[in-house]
Amino acid sequence: MLIVMSHRATEAELDAVVKAVQDMGLRATPIPGSERTAIGVLGNEGYVDDLTIRDLPGIKEILHVSKPYKLVSRDFHPQSSVVNVRGVAIGEGCRPIVAAGPCAVEGEEQIVKTALAVKAAGADLLRGGAFKPRTGPHTFQGLREEGLRLLALARKESGLPIVTEVMSPENVGVVAEYADLLQVGARNMQNFDLLKELGRIRKPVLLKRGMSATIEEFLSSAEYILTGGNTEVILCERGIRTFETATRNTMDLSVVPLIKELSHLPIMVDPSHATGKRSLVPPMTKAALVAGAHGILIEVHPEPEKALSDGPQSLTFQGFAALMDDVRKLNSFLHF
Repeated sequence: MLIVMSHRATEAELDAVVKAVQDMGLRATPIPGSERTAIGVLGNEGYVDDLTIRDLPGIKEILHVSKPYKLVSRDFHPQSSVVNVRGVAIGEGCRPIVAAGPCAVEGEEQIVKTALAVKAAGADLLRGGAFKPRTGPHTFQGLREEGLRLLALARKESGLPIVTEVMSPENVGVVAEYADLLQVGARNMQNFDLLKELGRIRKPVLLKRGMSATIEEFLSSAEYILTGGNTEVILCERGIRTFETATRNTMDLSVVPLIKELSHLPIMVDPSHATGKRSLVPPMTKAALVAGAHGILIEVHPEPEKALSDGPQSLTFQGFAALMDDVRKLNSFLHF
């Protein structure tokens, strides 16, 4: 439920409504805005009877929000949110950003060399996996905390903020010590204990859509993080699983404008995981930008043919530099 206050409502009237909601055993969250002040009502599992509050002074109207996600929705937060990642602004009205780097951190030379190369080409963030969720248990699982240390070294050498994945609630603390943006992978989108833990920290989170998740499930997962108090969340489309086998996943570009209609949170796109093919990453990067994505996540490796993870979808340094030239040209025609 959303209680919209009159623009003439006093502080005392606002406090009285908040208290009345709390007396109903629900949580009241004031939402100040440029044109209105509203109070979001959370904690209910069904319809809320507004009989005891509808006639309180200062209330303009009461809206019953049926969506399972509330804090994430534009009903509760009409203005678009901008998330700041170590000085890099991501969101509506900002230049689309590019996060680039290898799927997995394999060693110091590889990650530092890549960081310097993607920085020179124009990347805004360095991506790299230290903890790797893999389909098969016998594949490379990542360097874990040593990988985090190497990412921090690469940040020092390049100046790029780093984004890396966190896989379990127990690892949130250590990953947050190193990372500037904590990524939740597709396989963990509905790891609710992890989402709750990320809601308790005050660092930005990049939440990837699960491979079979509906839009409602995707936004409901983000709601877990916001409900915990962490409002710095960026969504990421990385392809969904369909009947098609010609690509790794099916890239759902319609999600970009749809998310922008439904939610105030920024939305990025990962064409590397969405397609699984190096040749498809450049055209789908451009398509995502035209669709309105606030950022792109791209895998880059110095020697993709030797990569321990996702080599076929990783761009070479030369390929990434060429793509960034095209991105700059495209951005000059787009309005942010």
